[in-house]
Amino acid sequence: MTATLYLTRNGLLEPLGQSQVMSYLRGLAAEHAITLVTFEKPEDMADSAAMARARADCAAHGIDWRPRRFRRRPRLLASAWSLVAMGTTALRLARSGQLGLIHARSYLPAGVAWAVWRLTGTAFIFDMRALWPEELITAGRLKRGSPLHRLLERLERLCLRDATAIVSLTEAAVDHLERRYPEELAGKRIRVIPTCADLDRFTPPPEPPTERVYGCVGTVLSGWFKTDWLAAFFRAVARREPDARFEVVTRDDPETVRARLDPDAALNLSIFAAPPERVHLDVRRQTASAMFYAGGEISELGRSPTRMAEILGCGIPVIANDGVGDVARIIRRYRVGVIARDGSDAAMDAAAAELEQLRKEPDLARRCRQAAEEVFSLDRGTEAYRQLYAEILGGQAPRGATAPESAEQPRAHG
Repeated sequence: MTATLYLTRNGLLEPLGQSQVMSYLRGLAAEHAITLVTFEKPEDMADSAAMARARADCAAHGIDWRPRRFRRRPRLLASAWSLVAMGTTALRLARSGQLGLIHARSYLPAGVAWAVWRLTGTAFIFDMRALWPEELITAGRLKRGSPLHRLLERLERLCLRDATAIVSLTEAAVDHLERRYPEELAGKRIRVIPTCADLDRFTPPPEPPTERVYGCVGTVLSGWFKTDWLAAFFRAVARREPDARFEVVTRDDPETVRARLDPDAALNLSIFAAPPERVHLDVRRQTASAMFYAGGEISELGRSPTRMAEILGCGIPVIANDGVGDVARIIRRYRVGVIARDGSDAAMDAAAAELEQLRKEPDLARRCRQAAEEVFSLDRGTEAYRQLYAEILGGQAPRGATAPESAEQPRAHG
């Protein structure tokens, strides 16, 4: 069994690590010997019980988990340290002759995989997840045209050009990249695999909730989340339903979130964190869930919110904004939510009124679940990765290719 190295700067103990890393690897590990390198937050590593559960989960599936400690500061040096740690592991495995593939989740791991490819010829997947440099610009953490931005653009170009395969979350991001890098992506093997959810866990509640709870799940302090829109939506609902409750399930600092959303303590608002294995219970309790990103920016073309897959899986409608990956298209196609026009009180009043009418439709929960199954199924996502691994490790040519692939030969857009 050829070894596959999976590199990610996310932690396995984070909700994202469970939903978007481990969920896939459990299915892939039956056919592949996987070594997993993650970077765990110190506060997560301090939870010995959670660490033990994660180790047992990996061991049960034959995954060689090698957790590293995530360092936040100093920012550039911390990133450099993580690259060195990933690179050391990857190069050692590649030179052992046992490594057939590196699966790099996001840009910095892809940079490591590219360097190892240059040194050893080991194939790698650039699993982009999103347009990270653009996300940093949107969040105000990176200046367009700065030396660091130019460096990340160079990294993006090299990884797109030389990866054995590319995975994107959205078709919109692929369209953007093909316009920007037509030569690098000509004939390239590309797969679009949206954010997926474990729909065996994120299911509708056995009985509809008896009270109305309007929620939001995940980080809201990322810099690319519109907390002012979320606050306006909560206020609009409160004007229509004075008895409504509001919940934000997040690992963000509760006091900072409250200061952004409800500085006057006018809402019946709860802000709390939940362990990954219990998030679905909190989602099921909600009447509807909101997500507002910096729509219209280039960064948003590649966004496929995990929370959307999980919310729809629980049969719950979504309130969102336009210009965010394929979010609006999915909502309109399946009629599973409301698109807010803007963040004004008038627009949010209109969104709240539209949501109230939508909730009267008796098959709404069924449509939400159907959308989740057809778009965000974990089984479908895992099968897409399984086929991609088989093509690369089995030496299969991509659709449209006429010769075996090498790092220099064009690959078909699959």
